[in-house]
Amino acid sequence: MGAGKTTIGKQLARRLGRQFIDSDHEIVARTGVPIPTIFEIEGEAGFRRREAGTIAELTGVKGVVMATGGGVVLDPENRRRLHDTGWVVYLNVPPVMLYERTRHDRNRPLLQVADPLAQLERLHAERDPLYRQTAHFVVEGSHLVASGIVNLLLREFSQMDRP
Repeated sequence: MGAGKTTIGKQLARRLGRQFIDSDHEIVARTGVPIPTIFEIEGEAGFRRREAGTIAELTGVKGVVMATGGGVVLDPENRRRLHDTGWVVYLNVPPVMLYERTRHDRNRPLLQVADPLAQLERLHAERDPLYRQTAHFVVEGSHLVASGIVNLLLREFSQMDRP
């Protein structure tokens, strides 16, 4: 949620000559409505069901760079699929920086609360161990620009067996 997954994913895909897929954008394309509308009509549980189905399908696509929604790691099956079918990178960004990046964004339903920073801190505390469990590589992204992260990922990727 504001860590830069889409920005970095697009740049990485371009540099690798691969297709880029954003699972949230895929959900929007399939439903024809924005994510806040899905949350409003179906609640978070409904959105998570749609997300799990999308992840199940997209993890079967080979040779792509995929960005996921921030809560994808809440589902153990999503974590397993992602970890077992690709090279997962966790962009760890401190909640205060995420707040600065997202505070004016009305398309993030989980942040439409009285204290978005406290919400980000809670979400980070809940999700951080799950991201670390799922990831093959962790980027501490608070002081790096997108191009620097992409270069770091390219170096790491070139030194491993490719998914």
